[in-house]
Amino acid sequence: MANTFKLKSNAAMPASAGAPLTLYTVPNSTTTIVLGLILCNVHTSQVTVDVQLVSDTSDVETNETVKLLDNVPVPAGSSLEVLSGGKVVLQATDVLKIDCSVAAKIDASLSIMEQT
Repeated sequence: MANTFKLKSNAAMPASAGAPLTLYTVPNSTTTIVLGLILCNVHTSQVTVDVQLVSDTSDVETNETVKLLDNVPVPAGSSLEVLSGGKVVLQATDVLKIDCSVAAKIDASLSIMEQT
């Protein structure tokens, strides 16, 4: 098994408020450990953010969406460190999505380790 550290980032997320945008999808034959996620508000006023995990690899037979953050306020010009000290294991085809109350006002930086 190879372990590869990676950074996935996206500026000005999402394209439309209320429409979560994919930040990362786990490749086939890969397990990913989320090491950290930093969200930065680039707007001139406070926004709220959601982080969703969409998985079809759980024990249920259909896609399941769970929220890692739900409607969390981020003040103007501030950053929010998500999962500080905690880890999340993602399996092949799992998807991490970001939403914001205002379109194109969150920058996201995701630190991961992929195991292949």
